[in-house]
Order: sequence, then structure tokens, then C-alpha cells
Amino acid sequence: LINIHFIGVFFISLSLSLQLVPLIGFISVGLGSAVLYLLRLALYSPDVSWDRKNNPEPWNKLSPTDQYKVSTGGT
Repeated sequence: LINIHFIGVFFISLSLSLQLVPLIGFISVGLGSAVLYLLRLALYSPDVSWDRKNNPEPWNKLSPTDQYKVSTGGT
């Protein structure tokens, strides 16, 4: 799927201009942190329910002592 020639050209151009190394590093760190943040939101957020079969309405199982968000519509 990824052309091997493209990867070779990428590394050759990277070795010719070393100014691209910090740019690629910062872009990689940014993309990696965005992916990790989305995974954290998807796996540990109580607002997301991945199991519809066993727990179709997870908000009904909240006790009065649980913390939850209430949106007031901007007022």
C-alpha cells in the first residue's frame, strides 16, 4: 500500500536538508498526542457508551453522588 520508492525518496530528501528534522519531529509529537487524547476520551469518558447491548442507557445507572455535567445552553 505504501510505495517503497516513496519511503526511500523521503529519507534521501531528509538527509539532504536537515532543517526538516525538527519539523517532522514536532508534527509527529503533535499527531501522537492528539491520537492519545482521543483514545483517552473514547475509553475513559463516562459520556461514551461502546456497549449498547448490555448497557444501552448508562446515564440511568448514575447515583446521586456521581458527578456529571449539565449544559445550560449558554445562559
